Amino acid sequence: MKGNWFKSKRYGWGWYPATWEGWVVLFVYMSLIAWDFYRIDLASHSVSDTLIAFVPDFIGVTLVLLLLCYRKGERPRWRWG
Repeated sequence: MKGNWFKSKRYGWGWYPATWEGWVVLFVYMSLIAWDFYRIDLASHSVSDTLIAFVPDFIGVTLVLLLLCYRKGERPRWRWG
């Protein structure tokens, strides 16, 4: 597929989904975050246990999302109003 899955935001820096593939990627990302938090929260005994286990996974999944957005979207740049 030749088109961009993500378009650059009109104001600020970042992307938003522009095709069904982009929406699927965003849905999978949000599902992974929710499932990971639920899985970790079941096994932890305190808030700090949950956060210590959740943050590295969150950072990893978010970096994968950003890489996908960068590769399959328009090149981002800061846009002023």
